[in-house]
Parts: sequence; structure tokens; C-alpha cells
Amino acid sequence: MNDTIIVMGGGIIGLSCALELRRRGAEVRLLETASCGGQASGAAAGMLAPYSENLEAPDAFFMLCRESLQLYPAWQQQIRELTGMDFEYTACGSLYVAYHEADLLALESRMNWQRDYGSSAVVLQDQELFDAEPGLSRKAIAALLTPEEHHIYAPDFVKALKAACLQEGVRIHEHLDALDLVEWKDRIEVRARSGRAFTGDQLLVCTGAWAGAMSDLLGVRIPVQPIRGQICAYAWGENRTPLNHMVFCSQGYMVQKGNGTLVCGASEDIAGFDSSVTERGIRRLMQWNHKVVPVLEGLKPFHRWAGLRPSTLDGQPLIGRLPHADRVLLAAGHYRNGILLSPVTAMLAADCAEGKPLPAWQQAFRPDRFGTAVTRVDAAGAAHAMRRSCP
Repeated sequence: MNDTIIVMGGGIIGLSCALELRRRGAEVRLLETASCGGQASGAAAGMLAPYSENLEAPDAFFMLCRESLQLYPAWQQQIRELTGMDFEYTACGSLYVAYHEADLLALESRMNWQRDYGSSAVVLQDQELFDAEPGLSRKAIAALLTPEEHHIYAPDFVKALKAACLQEGVRIHEHLDALDLVEWKDRIEVRARSGRAFTGDQLLVCTGAWAGAMSDLLGVRIPVQPIRGQICAYAWGENRTPLNHMVFCSQGYMVQKGNGTLVCGASEDIAGFDSSVTERGIRRLMQWNHKVVPVLEGLKPFHRWAGLRPSTLDGQPLIGRLPHADRVLLAAGHYRNGILLSPVTAMLAADCAEGKPLPAWQQAFRPDRFGTAVTRVDAAGAAHAMRRSCP
């Protein structure tokens, strides 16, 4: 591939796509208005847990997540080899905990269908459960153990990913303040507020929660909105019982990191682009986490933070080329799964940039699936027509 490709957005999706495109021969320029990984990517807990996050059935989204999990061992190893940088990647497995007899059947049902899709999950009960995870509340009656699920330390991984991009020759431009897409039909031209212009053959939009701002310009609905996710962390020294697995329940998750912290998340709310931490949001986490791990009762988290998760109307990402704009591709709207989905998104975006056919299940994520954009003029006309038709 000899094209020059402009990647807008320096989160984990943009960095991953840039790296894969460069490794396939493209000239790549990555444009970021702030710092790479400074938004949702750096704030994530880094869980690679498609089985625990998809509870109902093996739909297209589950298949996407599962494929990305399978890519991760080789993907993260490639980044280590390119950069010589170390980062935490832990194959600890997960426990999804239940507290009521009525939930046991649901655990067994999930175990049965997930085993058909690469899981070796088992249901643990009684002493077997507490041998596996001694710190759990004795009120737990069972848990689904999924050994295939892993976690990664997102801040260090994003740094290594950026270093890998630079090592391979991706040109990264940060702190551009604001970007405008001024030409996208006959060629690509993106202009920074300073007046600097970046030109190319194709554009890949990876701007996360901000992708929706391009709806009117591109003439397609990009219904991505920010969901604020608040997370806290506890100091977890050697004097505390370690958490051996990622622990999920209906209220959230906990995961112990190698730096001596226990991360608990995530409280979610709609707050626009406000990424500040609130007492109410953290209190939601503290109200349930000690019921899972009793030693947390009365403890205060030493660190609190928030990130903006890019959510679409159906909770699934937008990946692919715009049919009416053959120079423009999207890879956005990954919501809570940007870290997990980064390798598979990079592969799909690069295949698309090369003109390769995509798998049939990718149709579930096509970027034009929400229809054309309604411009401000059209919206006003529709509202006027509605008023006239009402008594």
C-alpha cells in the first residue's frame, strides 16, 4: 500500500491503526489535538474480558471482541519487540460472582454457550471458590471462572504503542489544538488551527467521543456521545490478601495491578465532555465493592479518575469505509472496549484501506448504519412541518 493516510485521533484505536497501516507500507500521519492516550485510553482499567462483558449470546459484537482477544498475545509481543519497552500484561483469568441461587442457572447457561466459542470456563462453588479467591465475601455462592481473560496496564501500553509507531516511521503530530477537515472528496486535507495543512489520499477518523462532530460535514449520522466512566484505586500492599483474578459482578469490576493497586470501576453517567470526578460517582463504587471484597469496607481510595467513553446508539463501534465518501474510513465508538478491540480494529481498518473484502459479520459495524445526517436546516424544516401537522 503506497497511499498517504491521515489518522485523526491519538487514542489507542488511532495509534493501533496507524501502526498496522505503516507496517503494511502506507505513509501515515497521526494528528492529535492534545496528547496521545490522554482521554479514554489512558484512563481505562485495561481489561481484556469479552466473555465477562458479553453475557447473553454470541452476537457479532461478541465475535469481534473474541477475535481481538485471540490477537492480543501476538499483538502485545510485537509491540514489546519493536520498542524494547515493558508493560504489564497479566493472564490471570476472571471470576464473575453470583450471590443468589437464582443466578446460578444464568452462570451455567453462559458457561455452556461460551464453551462453544473458545472458553474453558467452569463454575466454582463452596470451598473451591474461596480457595481460588480467598478475599471474596463468604456471601458469594458461586462464580464463573474464565481462564482466557487477561488484563493490561493501559497507561504503559499506550506509551509503548506510541513508541512503536514512531519506531516504524509514523509521523505523529500532537497538541494541534483543533482540526478541520477542509477537503475529503477529491483528496484529503486537514487543517490545524495554526493554519498548518496535512494532505493525504485517505482519512481514518479515530476521534472517539468527538467523532460525532463530523456528522454534518460527511453527511452521515455518527451518533457517538461521551459517557463518563469514573474509577478509583486502593493501595494494596503485601499485607493484604491478593486478588488472584479479575473479579466481576452485576455492579462492576475489580482488578489488582502489578504496581500495588486495586482498581475498582466503573460508575457511569452522562455529563457531556466533562471528565471531572464526582463524590457521587465514586460513592457508587464504594457502596458495593466491600460487599464483594469485605476488607474494602471503610477504606478510602487513594486515587480517583474519569474518562470519556465513546458510545454509539447501539453500543457497538463504527468500523469501515463510508460508501459515499470513498476516501474516508471510520474507527470510532468503541465505548468500554477500546483497549480490547484495538488489534482487531487495526486489522479491519488496514484491510479496508487496502480494499480487501471484510468478513460478513463486519456489516454489523458499518459506519453508515444509522443513515444520513440531518442538517440544521433539514431539522428546522422537519420541526416546522411537524408543527403544521399537529392540531
